[in-house]
Amino acid sequence: MADVNRGNRPLSPHLQVYRPQLTSISSILTRITGNALLLAALMIVWWFLAAATSPEYFATADAVVRSWFGDLVMLGSVWAIWYHLLAGVRHMIWDEAKMLEIDSAEMLGWGVIIGSVLLTLFTIIVV
Repeated sequence: MADVNRGNRPLSPHLQVYRPQLTSISSILTRITGNALLLAALMIVWWFLAAATSPEYFATADAVVRSWFGDLVMLGSVWAIWYHLLAGVRHMIWDEAKMLEIDSAEMLGWGVIIGSVLLTLFTIIVV
């Protein structure tokens, strides 16, 4: 039974009234990058299995991996690896009960984002 005194307010912070913070967005991105890395790993495993199966099957898998889609997945994987690594370091800092203040936490969030982009660019240039 609904509370009549509640009025027309949402029951909890709702997407229409909630303003996401950098820390919540970066937390969601950590989960997304973890799942994206799993999909990229499955694509690489498929490529290896195709290589062990037959030349025709390998040609098909190789065409997908070397296509623009495969390049995009691999580039995204490089960024996801760096992002996931830096986000893990950020969580280790938080596990030590350090940099938990809002300003420090946001600085770490920007550090993870900017650091992952710079390390991805470095990886592309060097490799």
